[in-house]
Amino acid sequence: MKATPGGNVETARLLVAMLEQKGVRHVVLSPGSRNAPVSLLVARSPRLARHVIADERAAAFFALGIARQGGESVALACTSGTALLNYAPAVAEAYYQGVSLLVLSADRPPEWIDQDDGQTIRQRGALASLVKGSFQLPADGSAAAGRWHANRLLNEAINLSRDGHPGPVHVNIPLEEPLYGFAASPAAPERLVEPVAAAPRLREEELARLRRCLLETPRVMIVAGSCPPDGALRAALERLAARENVVVLAETLANPRPGRAIATIDRVLATLPPGEEAAHAPGLLISFGGAIISRAFKTFIREHPPREHWHVDRRTIPPDTYRALTLHVKMPPAAFLEQLAGGPSTGACPGYAARWHASRDLAAARHAAVVSRLPWCDLRAFAILLPALPAGCLLHLGNSTPVRYAQLFGDTPAARVDGNRGTSGIEGATSTAAGAAAVAPPGRATVLVTGDLGFLYDSNALWACPLSPALRVVVIVNGGGGIFRFLPGPSALPEVEELFETPHGVDIPALARLHGLALFTADDAPSLERVLPAFLAPGPRPALLAIDTRDRPSGEILKHYFESLKHDHEKLDTR
Repeated sequence: MKATPGGNVETARLLVAMLEQKGVRHVVLSPGSRNAPVSLLVARSPRLARHVIADERAAAFFALGIARQGGESVALACTSGTALLNYAPAVAEAYYQGVSLLVLSADRPPEWIDQDDGQTIRQRGALASLVKGSFQLPADGSAAAGRWHANRLLNEAINLSRDGHPGPVHVNIPLEEPLYGFAASPAAPERLVEPVAAAPRLREEELARLRRCLLETPRVMIVAGSCPPDGALRAALERLAARENVVVLAETLANPRPGRAIATIDRVLATLPPGEEAAHAPGLLISFGGAIISRAFKTFIREHPPREHWHVDRRTIPPDTYRALTLHVKMPPAAFLEQLAGGPSTGACPGYAARWHASRDLAAARHAAVVSRLPWCDLRAFAILLPALPAGCLLHLGNSTPVRYAQLFGDTPAARVDGNRGTSGIEGATSTAAGAAAVAPPGRATVLVTGDLGFLYDSNALWACPLSPALRVVVIVNGGGGIFRFLPGPSALPEVEELFETPHGVDIPALARLHGLALFTADDAPSLERVLPAFLAPGPRPALLAIDTRDRPSGEILKHYFESLKHDHEKLDTR
């Protein structure tokens, strides 16, 4: 159906009114012609903060950073054609992390699809496998039926993005010309359909059964994957971690880490002598949060499966990561663990938590001994960098080696640690950190630690994204793809450098200067210790620190690090 004059303007006006009334505060716009009605109305709205970013891939990750930091829905709007497809990596990340994004794509009218009209592709459902739902607005929002239809679909889409386990939704918006020259009259209030969620509460008989299982199982392990800070969740974990039959393991990105939680999973597992694994394995495993980084932990549990595995989240279908799932608790983790912790706390055989804490202390002592004699390498750089971070900063970790190195050092001074571990791709780390920095509390630094290849892969962020003066980017310049020197498969191949490491030869300090970032460099331990205070200090513009570890055998040193954890007497071979 062909739109009547002004019909698409009314569709855009209705859309912006719904964003305002549904409490959306941030909209990330990418310039284009087909989305002009949406962009202009957003720009003229006093209630919407707009961020204009030309590169759609960077724009989508920027929106992800805002949404994840504030725990709110963020809209992003693009023009027609392949612009929408550039959203895909960030939308996939949002889907697997449970982040609410409203993807708004302007489109040609339906009759022009596949007719060789410019900038026209099959946009409807283009992201279907990566979103919670796909919606197509009617072409004409001026008629009563079309307006009701668009209102209903937008209520459904925004509610779906926030319902249960949050996630992205895609709203495709066919817009007919003319696209300009309309008055910016205020939108009338729209009808809102608001869901009311029932308070989550287990049935008393079910709660009693689960509490009894927790009480009577001698070896209970709770493992926390990536999740945002949550005071109630932390308090519940503190109560459970105080039990003698319960150990809490929390990864670097698991922000609610109680004091008794073990945050250095990889180095503790490396310390376990042969034959001790079974004594550390749980009879009951309780998991929550996002995907686990530690490959060693996943292997450990799969080789020593628990009798019961309870996974806690609000997804429709739970992940069976360890091939041992017996119960899916469809509740927010804080609500479930608060109820679980309220039961009796004595009765099970003691000693399980003490065994893990003894292994943690042994691993810490061996770790300190190894790190104290490290030569200059990636691991030594992390040992200097992480403790020096500003107290209360927001730390973002790039994928591949940065997030894995951080796993070896436990708690940092950061108030919160994030990373794109939904899909674990190297793209988008800088844009995501830039989005988080844009909404960070005043005076709080946002620190990104990334590898050089990941940094270059998202270098468009340096010109496309608005960069907060509080953003600090640390780039580990090790020649690119350093993780493949550590992984046992690729590292043994003669083609490792050509096909896996991807050496780049780009002058990263020159790139930082080109984009106006304050530049700092370090190429050994003394220079790193010397520049860190100035780099991390507040300043008038964003800053980049290039830590050069090229020509150092970082992959081999990391292998020897893990070997040294196994034997207290073993010396680290640094040749």
